[in-house]
Amino acid sequence: MKILLDENVPRKLRLDFGEAHEVVTMQAMKWLGKKNGELLGLMTLNGFDAFITLDRNLQFQQNLYRFPITIFVLVHFDNRYQALQNLIPQILRHLEQGVLPSTVIEVRQQHP
Repeated sequence: MKILLDENVPRKLRLDFGEAHEVVTMQAMKWLGKKNGELLGLMTLNGFDAFITLDRNLQFQQNLYRFPITIFVLVHFDNRYQALQNLIPQILRHLEQGVLPSTVIEVRQQHP
């Protein structure tokens, strides 16, 4: 699966997905500063399957049904790499189970 990390997500997080997924940063794509609508269009044209972001408002700002991309919104009180790293297993489970395009999935910190 080809995954794009939003510029608000720590870049180092791409290393936690393993070799089964191609995870690319916005910096690597030279897409920094792109507006959400343009960004979603570029992702579609470039064959991305999923987008990982911290932007909880994205689903309310864009008509996501126009884009065949699964969006994972990371919801955590701490946006540093070490904290967000704990959410990766949940994302991987969703990817293994199969995700539908044009879907928004909130990934939250699990409480014991």
